[in-house]
Amino acid sequence: MGLVNPRLADVIAVLDRLYDPSWAESWDAVGLVTGDLDQPVRRVLFAVDPMREVVDEAIAGDFDLLVTHHPLLLRGVNSVAATTPKGRVVHDLIRSNTALHVCHTNADNANPGVSDALAAALGVCDTRPLNPMPDGDGRGGGRIGVLAEPLKLRDFARLVADSLPRTEHGVRVAGDPERLITTVAVVGGAGDSEFARVRAAGVDAYVTADLRHHPATEAQAYGAGPALVDVAHWASEWPWLRDADRLLCQSLAAQGSTVETHISTLCTDAWTLRL
Repeated sequence: MGLVNPRLADVIAVLDRLYDPSWAESWDAVGLVTGDLDQPVRRVLFAVDPMREVVDEAIAGDFDLLVTHHPLLLRGVNSVAATTPKGRVVHDLIRSNTALHVCHTNADNANPGVSDALAAALGVCDTRPLNPMPDGDGRGGGRIGVLAEPLKLRDFARLVADSLPRTEHGVRVAGDPERLITTVAVVGGAGDSEFARVRAAGVDAYVTADLRHHPATEAQAYGAGPALVDVAHWASEWPWLRDADRLLCQSLAAQGSTVETHISTLCTDAWTLRL
């Protein structure tokens, strides 16, 4: 007897085991946004952002479920009327029977999670959490690890650029290009709030996104901080989609069901031109 398509409830149960909502930060909004738990799921699309073009991709591709990293409705709303862009997205999702499920900071804190995928993409191994969760078990934000072989900063930055999806943002580097890099900290997404932990860890380089001028200059003050490699937010989190896809399919197969999956390659990074 072959594998069967699961119900949405079955898929959500697997995703909640992989990325338990209780692991999310208190300010976050994760979980099911649209969808009927009894509806069958044949096709699943993974994407970083629930942007208009991604939702259109899901609807046009006849996907039953869209799994995104970033929330559609992070802050509370009083209306989802179709008179607003997000309201229109909600209406279109419901009208097309397309479920939307969000795994955000619960995926950041998971093991494996978003930063594990980023570390693996860059060849950073022997990793441990940068900001461990109290209950341990390898969960927590960010990862610290080592390169298989030391690289000069300029070569490591090139490796980062070659290993992540291309964006107009590109890869920005702060530090001596000749500095030898052995130990690396990574945080998928915005990471300048973790500078204190990164400095305390004594790593040679820090790879993250959305670095701002003042925190970056403070981190580099007096030449004592790590080299900085700043990448696009979207690019830093995109590798996680492959992990989520693989783990979902493996878990469903183990319980006798299957879905067809696809990873969106639409670049939803905010910056579209660099001069």
